[in-house]
Amino acid sequence: MGANDYKDYYSVLGVSKSATGDEIKKAFRKLAVKYHPDRNPNNKAAEEKFKEISEAYEVLGDTEKRQKYDQFGRYWQSAPSGSRQSPWGNASSGKNPNPNTNNFDFGNYGSFDEFINDLLGRPFGNTNSRSGRYANSDFNTTGFGTQTQSAKGSDIEKNITLSYSQAYHGVETQLNLGTETINVKIPSWAKNGTKIRLRGKGQLNTMTKQRGDLYLKVELKPHDFFEFEDDKLVCEVPITPYEAVLGGEINVPTPTGEVKVKIPSGIRHGQSLRLKGKGWSSAKGDYGDLLVKVAIATPNNVTNQEKEYYEKIREISKDNPRSHLDKFSL
Repeated sequence: MGANDYKDYYSVLGVSKSATGDEIKKAFRKLAVKYHPDRNPNNKAAEEKFKEISEAYEVLGDTEKRQKYDQFGRYWQSAPSGSRQSPWGNASSGKNPNPNTNNFDFGNYGSFDEFINDLLGRPFGNTNSRSGRYANSDFNTTGFGTQTQSAKGSDIEKNITLSYSQAYHGVETQLNLGTETINVKIPSWAKNGTKIRLRGKGQLNTMTKQRGDLYLKVELKPHDFFEFEDDKLVCEVPITPYEAVLGGEINVPTPTGEVKVKIPSGIRHGQSLRLKGKGWSSAKGDYGDLLVKVAIATPNNVTNQEKEYYEKIREISKDNPRSHLDKFSL
């Protein structure tokens, strides 16, 4: 990392510099559970925090890396393996411990970084360097005098189409990636746009032999009864005119089965009833609400007797739902 990008890995994990290996591991596990991407879908801040604590544990969880980090600070990655002396030489004496650095020409280097890399036997990542002796696109500059290989291959994204039932209950299925077929476990809280992360199923980095991650984007097939509006599960239930006027009790399907719902008298077409805890599950394991939209259905095949009663209602009714429109004009 660069001199201006120094990270205090102890602070990142919330441990002291005297922490034992077990204490460091315990702190990492606690934070990893909290910020894991699977527990924080579509949360960029949590994803970046997870990467940061993983980076910190990769260093502090390794005895040799931790020793170098403690000794050399921000320049720890530049220290040769097994070295117990600063790679910059003895500052108090002004002497350089490496005789190979005597009588060299700085003009052969495009930057001081290139000189340090040459000194430590590391390849250059800048294909435009003056020396022109090293160039490899699989190497990227990560800091002052330090160059490391990209650990993983590229991440890739694919769509996966599920039924509402599969997405609601969760499902294990197989996915053909072209070169291989893999088993996929979809959690029960997946919905349209949910991304499922499969570690190590992305593209291969031919240099490190490590693969990136595969992200599956969930698409739901249309359902005959349920749909999503924003993040809420919604359905529409028809009721009769007399149920709208008098109220009553009806059966309404939910993802887990039918429930009885009370219809208040005087309900209007398009109004919604909220069924608490009868909606979609979340990543935390709780359940949202189901919104039931009421649709007043005009009866078909009305009998003569029904027509007679409707006629009587019209004769005696004093209600005029259009009275507020009497004075409207352009």
